[in-house]
Amino acid sequence: MPSGDPLVSIRCTVYNHEPFLRQCLDGFVMQKTTFPFEAIVHDDASTDGSAAIIREYAERYPDIIKPIYETENQYRKGTIGRIMDAAIHPNAKYIAFCEGDDYWIDPNKLQIQVDFLESHPDYVICSHDIKTYYQNEGRLSEKGLYENFSGERIEYSLTNYFDGWWTHPLTCVYRKWDYRKEIIEKNYQSLRDDIFYYDVLTHGKGMLLLSIMGVYRVHNGGVWSSLDNERRFKEAQINALQIYHIEGDKRAFSVIKTSTISLLGIYKSKGRKDLMRSELLSYFREAPLDEFLSLISELFRLRMRHIFHKLA
Repeated sequence: MPSGDPLVSIRCTVYNHEPFLRQCLDGFVMQKTTFPFEAIVHDDASTDGSAAIIREYAERYPDIIKPIYETENQYRKGTIGRIMDAAIHPNAKYIAFCEGDDYWIDPNKLQIQVDFLESHPDYVICSHDIKTYYQNEGRLSEKGLYENFSGERIEYSLTNYFDGWWTHPLTCVYRKWDYRKEIIEKNYQSLRDDIFYYDVLTHGKGMLLLSIMGVYRVHNGGVWSSLDNERRFKEAQINALQIYHIEGDKRAFSVIKTSTISLLGIYKSKGRKDLMRSELLSYFREAPLDEFLSLISELFRLRMRHIFHKLA
């Protein structure tokens, strides 16, 4: 790897990822680039052997692996983001993400994405396609997430941000900016991925490359994959509602509506009429009239008329 200040800083958060961590770190050290890069690997007080693996790689690859070891869990304190931000080299121009349970499979990933951003100054972020590994089944998906799209790339911006999930964190390289400070100053109550990448795209366009260059791992210990569907839909709903309130973007209601319909179905299956009634009332209070009427129309289209009869 060339010497000098890193052009790219990789943010890697680790918590009890011992079974997966070598695969993740191997994805970093195998990168072939014409520029220096670093990987900030933050062990958040793991109780397994994750810290020992990080030490091993830091000793073998001191120019790449820059470790941080915690004795108390920072995720629970809400301080992990600030710690990672402070550790990034001040001269780094780009930031990449990959958590310790995911991994990259293309040794040219960083070079390809940086080359794109360097030659396209009006783009602020570049992502790519991935496969999914289902840990409990020991199965890797045959296709990428975007196999049904034609061409080599998909441009995204705030215009089509809510039409698809273009920004899986392990795929993203973005121009360094103090987005965290910006989001906090806007009074967002959450720094979840969908809010973070929305804010990134307020500064320019994004490009999704349809090459498969990484793998997302689904397992019981994953922060997102371990959540049940009810919690996932509720979080998506809450975050989209924040975007609507703070940014005034009505397009966020495509997510809010979808999440609301899914939650109504979940509550119905549980026989929780009280939660169904509360969900509809909350949507009515928040949504503009046209969005509320759109929800009603969609519920009827889905043959959910019985919901209203039972709640009457």
